[in-house]
Amino acid sequence: MSVIDAAEVIDGASSPDLSGLSRQERLEQLRRRIAAVPSRGESVAPASEVSVVEVLPVPSALQGLLPGGGLARGSVVSCSGATSLLLGVIASVTASGGHVAVIGHPRLGLLAAVEMGARLERLALVPDPGSDPVEIAAVLLDGMDLVVLGLGGASVAPSRARAVVARARSKGATLMVTDGHWDGAEVRLEARVQDYDGLGEGRGRLRSIGLDVRARGRSFQPRSTRVDVSAADGRVEWTGVRPDRQSASICPAEVSGL
Repeated sequence: MSVIDAAEVIDGASSPDLSGLSRQERLEQLRRRIAAVPSRGESVAPASEVSVVEVLPVPSALQGLLPGGGLARGSVVSCSGATSLLLGVIASVTASGGHVAVIGHPRLGLLAAVEMGARLERLALVPDPGSDPVEIAAVLLDGMDLVVLGLGGASVAPSRARAVVARARSKGATLMVTDGHWDGAEVRLEARVQDYDGLGEGRGRLRSIGLDVRARGRSFQPRSTRVDVSAADGRVEWTGVRPDRQSASICPAEVSGL
């Protein structure tokens, strides 16, 4: 499946085109789409694939970083650094039967997400949310398990952030904020590329990257781990890091697919 094909397979239809619509028209269209999404506990996945838990899953290599082994429902999480971290969470949630909405990420690496195990029929994209992405996120918290909100470098006022946090808690959904400042995030995740394997060898393609992933939270001491994000046989897997890796600083564009 190409990236273009993947971008067109969202909830069985093309992604919503919100350009040219008024603010109220945008919200009404999103509400109609939410009404068509199976509610939590009524996933399109077989019951054996869905785990009713109080946390949303993350890649197995990261479970030890977080209380309960995942992202608490009803919480706000800040995510920064290497895009692989965001894609891994999206893949884990959709593969487990959850529904995810991604707002304000027009260049999201859908092919890499699929290779990590993401289910595109459980993924909704709003690449251009207009001037008020926070309100779009608040609406989507009604029908999604995870809402990823790209702020494009903006800061959200504390009073507004508190209102959205209260909504997330009442709906049992998790909000993951990227590319901006959000006061009061309960967990902050950061991934930095530390080393790589494959660049400049053979065909010159990147086979894997080593990530330093760190977690900070209100209820636990800071934690960190090293993981490999490796591509092989059409899949991308998260594993323990090898000791003989080549360290280097590389351009984020070189690892955007991972």
